[in-house]
Amino acid sequence: MREKSQATATTQLRYDRQAGLYDLLELPVELLTFRALRRRLWARIEGGVILEVGVGTGKNLPYYPQAGRVVAVDLSAGMLNRAVARARRLGREVDFVFADAQHLPFRDRAFTAVTATFVFCSVPDPVAGLREARRVVGEDGSLHFLEHVRAPNAVLGWIMDRLNPIGVRLTGANINRDTVANVEKAAISLATVESRALGILKLMLATPTSTRPTA
Repeated sequence: MREKSQATATTQLRYDRQAGLYDLLELPVELLTFRALRRRLWARIEGGVILEVGVGTGKNLPYYPQAGRVVAVDLSAGMLNRAVARARRLGREVDFVFADAQHLPFRDRAFTAVTATFVFCSVPDPVAGLREARRVVGEDGSLHFLEHVRAPNAVLGWIMDRLNPIGVRLTGANINRDTVANVEKAAISLATVESRALGILKLMLATPTSTRPTA
């Protein structure tokens, strides 16, 4: 892994610190909302060579397609260790890699699909990470993102802006990012965007494009 920036090192430390309680803390929202959206995202992927960016504790493992090969990366060793343990319990063969989403250690166009769920809220430079996702997916491949974003409602958005510094310090996740706009800045072509929970949750299907990324 490349030498980390201070922001990346801090993010890594935050996720290492909470790895042991992460699943328990997120259990209510996972059962109510996230689980169904994860299932919907992975149902679109039939097989091939798939990259999951930010595997975390492995919450998506039950939904991986039976066909194909999955490579799963994460910046946090604590989270990655829990994903490895979950894969063993489920009997799933997954290639786990300790890696930074901003500097993926893979060749260009190595994957037929790239996925990420609730990841680019915490990547220090989200556009850089999204450009890496675009780089490693094949020209005919697909990208699948499930993210929480800043609410489109003015009042809710204002509240999220005020609470964001607290959320970042506690969990490492920004609650007010506009990840849909960041995907477009990374020159990724959005095919569909589904909204849930007052527009705060976004399920995105995208394809790579040769358009030059915007600054």
